[in-house]
Amino acid sequence: MSEDWLLQRLLLLVPLWLCLTVHEWAHAWSAYQLGDDTAMRLGRLTLNPLAHVDPIGTFLLPLAGVPFGWARPVPVNPTRFRPEVRMDMGMLLTAAAGPISNVVLAAVTLFALTVLDALGFVVPPLLHALLTFVVQLNVILAVFNLLPVPPLDGSRIADALMPESWRPAWDRFFALGPTALLAVILVPVLLGFSPFGWILDAVLRLIP
Repeated sequence: MSEDWLLQRLLLLVPLWLCLTVHEWAHAWSAYQLGDDTAMRLGRLTLNPLAHVDPIGTFLLPLAGVPFGWARPVPVNPTRFRPEVRMDMGMLLTAAAGPISNVVLAAVTLFALTVLDALGFVVPPLLHALLTFVVQLNVILAVFNLLPVPPLDGSRIADALMPESWRPAWDRFFALGPTALLAVILVPVLLGFSPFGWILDAVLRLIP
């Protein structure tokens, strides 16, 4: 096993764990603020990555060089929301918290790189590559999770905002679950294009 191989995997694994951990913590934190302590009681209201790891999504795929992954979903029980919190709005807020946290993390990292560059501080190449990947990965995770496809966060947001006249068709689509998500992932691969290419290009132009 070469040092370059190990370095490449760590460059992927560390940012991925950071992004996924913040994402899941945000779900747990927002649910707790709304009155649901389910995630807290299960030890998920923490920034410790080990509380959120998934054997495949946060270990095997990154170590195999796959540039994406997932963590164990944080459980949310809307019946435990405070009485004044409507369950559909509570689910919307807890779902949106994950992508929002990734946008915030990307913005903070980009701001730090910009400030260091403005001050004339030369960021070591390895650290610069790591922080650049943190920005890119967080943006991709935020955009991807906002897609209205079950079981992504965007589907929970769409479910809360769905007009009643669209509900029957939406419920049929929602029942497809992971099948619809698999199609969203595989179709671009089979057609040979990257739906996030333009986003990554735009982000790279912002990084000093």
